[in-house]
Amino acid sequence: MSEQKESSVLFSLKELMNLEEDRIKSEEAQKAAAAAAAEKARVEAERAARDAEEQRIRTEEERRRNEERRSREEAARLEAIRQAEIEKARVEAEQKARLEAMAAQQHHERSLAALQQDESKKKLRKLLVGGAIASVLVIGIVTVVAVDSAQKNEARIQAEAARARELEEANKRLEAQFKESEGKMAGLRDQLATAKDEATRLALQKQLEAEQQKQEQLRRGSGGRPAAGGAPASGGGAKAPCNCAPGDPLCSCL
Repeated sequence: MSEQKESSVLFSLKELMNLEEDRIKSEEAQKAAAAAAAEKARVEAERAARDAEEQRIRTEEERRRNEERRSREEAARLEAIRQAEIEKARVEAEQKARLEAMAAQQHHERSLAALQQDESKKKLRKLLVGGAIASVLVIGIVTVVAVDSAQKNEARIQAEAARARELEEANKRLEAQFKESEGKMAGLRDQLATAKDEATRLALQKQLEAEQQKQEQLRRGSGGRPAAGGAPASGGGAKAPCNCAPGDPLCSCL
């Protein structure tokens, strides 16, 4: 009987040991499965983040190319308008000079025809010849003034186009700074969301607040930035002198 009891006890102990080993193996298997699932989730999250960043970069590059294309088209349009205005001013000046020359010539011819019928009016003929010469001189002066006015208009249009380009470049630089700040803030928010310890979170929060202050400064600066060329955007400054010729239809001083 004692041997049977001893055998029964040993069998029970062995069964208990087997059950404990099975439990330990089951726990280890569960831990390994959980670790594998966590690693898989981390890898997938990193891949999703990389895909999102690549998509953002592609979208930003496409937007930049579209903006450059629109800027080139706008510059070409402004240049075409400028050239058309210059050509129009030149043609009008030449046409006016030709009409005045023709009118002076016709008047001179009529005067000569009338004087030829009356030899006694030789003195008057001389006066009319002198007047015709003076008319030719006046026409020449008018032509020079018209050409000079066209040149001044061209210089003014070029200066305005340069100021417009400077303002556009300043706007692009400001927009790029905003985009860069937004990207930094998005990265800091992502890092803050995945931070593990309090010290890292505090450091990231300080960086995020500093970037927000920088963006606010950019926003305030954009509201009060002077216009291109260093002149104030509105009011307060002395008005630039008008260099347009009298009667210039393209003058912007009015």
